Amino acid sequence: MRYVIFDLDNTLYPKEIGLFRLVDQRINEYMRTKLDADHYTVESLRLKYMDEYGTTLGGLMVHHNIDPDDYLMFVHDVDLERLLTISPELSDLLERISIDKVIFTNGSSNHARRVLKLLGVDGYFSRIFDIRFMDYLAKPNPRSYEKLLDALGVKGEECLMVEDLARNLLPAKQLGMITVLIGKERTTDADFIIEDIFGMDGVLSEIG
Repeated sequence: MRYVIFDLDNTLYPKEIGLFRLVDQRINEYMRTKLDADHYTVESLRLKYMDEYGTTLGGLMVHHNIDPDDYLMFVHDVDLERLLTISPELSDLLERISIDKVIFTNGSSNHARRVLKLLGVDGYFSRIFDIRFMDYLAKPNPRSYEKLLDALGVKGEECLMVEDLARNLLPAKQLGMITVLIGKERTTDADFIIEDIFGMDGVLSEIG
């Protein structure tokens, strides 16, 4: 095993803190302004594009010619400092994982760096692969996983991927990665299902 590939949001911190609810609100606000649409239209489109493209941004780029940098700057402009604090427990966990660790996120690298710094774990990840790296082909688009492996110079069998969304693990599994699902979602596709990030001790112990 050469790499542990971590998702960022709702993976390194608990979903229950509500950070992504704030991001969703910013997405809706952005869409209402740019599309001149009402709340119900915006909410329906946001969910539709998430399902079809992996991110709302993907649908907005295809159907509405939205500038991705403008979108990402706006939707990630949330008060992270109010929600995230340094986590010594997370630092200890990442310290125990001796394998090289990277971030693979549908968000921006700027957002990822802010989150990692606030959690106090920015020094544990060698690289961040964000939505721009993916050419905006968000997870679970298989091409982005293949591009990730090419950038790392490894085969899928040499990686373990940790995610909070089961659908984002399926392409990883098809490429030979060991897959770990975090949270209460239940699926037969993941190799391991753990309640939170701290279950990684048990996963790594089991796979040796």
